Amino acid sequence: MSELVNTNLQSAEQALFTDVCNIIDNTRTRIATYLNSEVCMTNWHVGCRIKEEVLLNKRAEYGKQVLLNLSARLTDRYGKGWSVYTLQHCVRAAYTFSEEEILYAVRTQFTWTHLRSLMSIKDPLARRFYMDMCQIEHWDTRTLDKQIENQLYERTAISRRPEDVIKQQLQQVEETQSLVPDLVFRSSYFLDILGLPDVFSEKDLENAILSQIQQFINELGTDFAFLARQKRITVDATDYYIDLLFYHRGLRRLVAIDLKLGKFRPEYEGQMLLYLRYLNKNERREGEESPIGLILCSEGNTEHVEYLMLEENSPIRVAQYYTQLPDKKLLAEKLQRAIAIAKEHYAERLQKYDGTDN
Repeated sequence: MSELVNTNLQSAEQALFTDVCNIIDNTRTRIATYLNSEVCMTNWHVGCRIKEEVLLNKRAEYGKQVLLNLSARLTDRYGKGWSVYTLQHCVRAAYTFSEEEILYAVRTQFTWTHLRSLMSIKDPLARRFYMDMCQIEHWDTRTLDKQIENQLYERTAISRRPEDVIKQQLQQVEETQSLVPDLVFRSSYFLDILGLPDVFSEKDLENAILSQIQQFINELGTDFAFLARQKRITVDATDYYIDLLFYHRGLRRLVAIDLKLGKFRPEYEGQMLLYLRYLNKNERREGEESPIGLILCSEGNTEHVEYLMLEENSPIRVAQYYTQLPDKKLLAEKLQRAIAIAKEHYAERLQKYDGTDN
């Protein structure tokens, strides 16, 4: 009987200990969240006040002296944490983020380190893209820095749209807290992690992807789940095979991937459409969106690809993959060229649609 009493007491003590730990841990989490928000807002307000002071005097040299003097006095009063370097970041934050943006960042629990990384992005639309992706996909600062370095925004389809379309799509993402295909699919993918030789076949590529599936999914983006390799479908007693089949949780769609050596060819579109229509009829489940296809080619032929990607409602995306990391400068130039071509084609199509090219 005494053993049973002791057991009950131990269980009660364990339950009490667990409940108290939960209370403390939850409180610590709320305090940390609150402190982080206050740090971001404090630094932004400090930057705004310094910016106001420096702009009032309109002298760059005066601004440098202001930071030196202010840093010394703040350090005397509050201790470490208010170096000239810190104050410079505060000022950059004031110049970079509007009040609306900083409030959005605080609401979405960005850290000051996140904001410092975002300050390096000059294009406001690109910066807004990274903020939205951070919020939806819960990127830590290391992931954010990597995506910025790898020029994710420039490689996504959304960057090729006119500015008003980009703003509309980002607004939709922020209001619905859900992704759209233009944010998920890219114009190029870095598959250097596969360790392929200089000469390889489509089967070699497929085998390498399967052996490094987690790294491949990381490059594709979060929320991709692998379903099948060489997925067989039968149409009129003829068998076809989809190289790779994934499911994207955020988009709620099946994603068929076809791997190709060389440049994109128009007939690849017809082949992928067949796959997608079969999947839509036979594999799509209740509550899912229609399937989407990604054709990965080892070489880029920009005009063919851009003409296809410009179709906003097309269920097909085409991208180039790199088995070795390209030179960042050359890649940036290539991406900017592709973006310019895409926007030019988009404007031409709008002109024809509006009947203004007479």
